[in-house]
Amino acid sequence: MSVSIAFPAGLGPVKTVRVMLPWSGATLSITRPIDMDGLLDRVQDDPEQNLPYWAELWPSGIALADAILRGPNPLSGLDVLEIGCGLGTTASAALLAGAHLLAADYFLDALAACRANCAANGCPEPATLAFNWRAPDAAIAPGRRWQAILAADVLYEKRDIEPLLAFLDRYLAPDGCFWLAEPGRPPAAAWLDAARSFGWNVESESHPGPWPDPKDDGVIVGLHTVRRT
Repeated sequence: MSVSIAFPAGLGPVKTVRVMLPWSGATLSITRPIDMDGLLDRVQDDPEQNLPYWAELWPSGIALADAILRGPNPLSGLDVLEIGCGLGTTASAALLAGAHLLAADYFLDALAACRANCAANGCPEPATLAFNWRAPDAAIAPGRRWQAILAADVLYEKRDIEPLLAFLDRYLAPDGCFWLAEPGRPPAAAWLDAARSFGWNVESESHPGPWPDPKDDGVIVGLHTVRRT
C-alpha cells in the first residue's frame, strides 16, 4: 500500500520533474533538492569523501527504470536490492514492477528522498538501509543474498571496480542477475572487462534517451545484465 510521505526538510529548495520513460511509456514524478552548494557543505567532513551525487536526476537511473518497466515485469515477486538508490527513480520502477525491494544508499538524506518519491509515484514504501557497498559486512546479515541487484551510476572511480565485483560475488544469489546502468565512464568499461575475465556473462544494450535535462543531450546509457556463467 502506498502512503503519503513528505520530502525531507532541511535540504533547501526543491524541484519536481515529470520524467517520461520512452520505452515503457510510463511517467514518474521525481522531486530533488537544487541547492548543491548546501549539500556539499553537509558532507565536507565525510571520511569516505563521498559527494552528494544522489541528489542529481541521472540518465542512468532513468534508463534503468525504463528497462524495468517496458515489460514483461522481470522483477515481479523477486527479492531485489538496489545499491545507490539516490532519489528513487529506479526504486519506483522496481516497486511498480512488483519487486520486493530493499533500497540502499550511503546517505540518509537519499533514503528519505527515495521513500518520498516512491510514495509520490503510488508505490509501496520500500524498505531502506544505509550502508557503504564498498564495505558492507557490518550492515548485511551473513548469508544474505538477493535474486536481483540494481545499480545506476555507481562506478565513478577505479577504486570502485574490485569492491563491486566482491559485493556481487557475496550477495547475489547463484542464479541471480545484476542490472547495471552507466553512461560510458571509463571505470564502468574496466569493470565490465573485469567481470568477464572473472567468468561473469554480460549482455548489453544502449538507451539513447531523451532525458529531461538538456545538459544530458547526447548521453547514451549502457544497460548491462550480468550473471554467473
